[in-house]
Amino acid sequence: MAKITRKPAPRKTAVPKKKAKSVTARPKTAARKSLKATRPNSTKPWTPAEIHEVFSRFRKANPEPKGELEHVNPFTLLVAVVLSAQATDAGVNKATRELFKIADTPQKMLDLGEERLRDYIKTIGLYRTKAKNVIALSAKMISDFGGEVPRTRAGIESLPGAGRKTANVVLNMAFGEHTMAVDTHVFRVGNRTALAPGKTPLEVELGLEKVIPAEFMLHAHHWLILHGRYTCLARKPRCEVCLINDLCRWPEKTV
Repeated sequence: MAKITRKPAPRKTAVPKKKAKSVTARPKTAARKSLKATRPNSTKPWTPAEIHEVFSRFRKANPEPKGELEHVNPFTLLVAVVLSAQATDAGVNKATRELFKIADTPQKMLDLGEERLRDYIKTIGLYRTKAKNVIALSAKMISDFGGEVPRTRAGIESLPGAGRKTANVVLNMAFGEHTMAVDTHVFRVGNRTALAPGKTPLEVELGLEKVIPAEFMLHAHHWLILHGRYTCLARKPRCEVCLINDLCRWPEKTV
């Protein structure tokens, strides 16, 4: 009888088992965020006494701080602030010294005209748009405000090229109002020191107004601007000469 040879059954290829998903597994990024969120906040809130001390030091070092935009009256201050958007104060001053000798009122600015105004301010960024705004705001001041700079925030903000920061600067410097103008320097100082953290200039403005004692508010925005411009620099803050280094909450202080 013939012998029957059976072929061996083909081997099954081993399929690697899928690793069961862990219900606790999270992407690395999410895990880091989760860990960070559970850590206690090391930034202690400022106390009223500490805030008073900060501005007492600023006042002692510079009792009468001045804005660095050159002007001769409220109108020229308004124009200078409008021109300073996305420009340096030094650059604006260089352009306006000769301009304000011949156009220091709204009517004189209108008489000068947009084309000639551009020649005076052409070294300033966005000078074409700014020249148009200065002529327009001069006309509106004459038609709506009797040629005078409005003494309210709403009035100033109604002028072409003038926003909330412009209004706050003019109200403070020209009329002695306790306003807080938040530029890039004040925004940085408010957040870095944790005096008034905020995601927007308005949040920082309202936060600073809330915590700064009234006795310091007239000069507070000048002290903070100067501190940000010359000490609390954006890239390399000069912590070694900072007046408030021992109180500052910034965790990356260099000293």
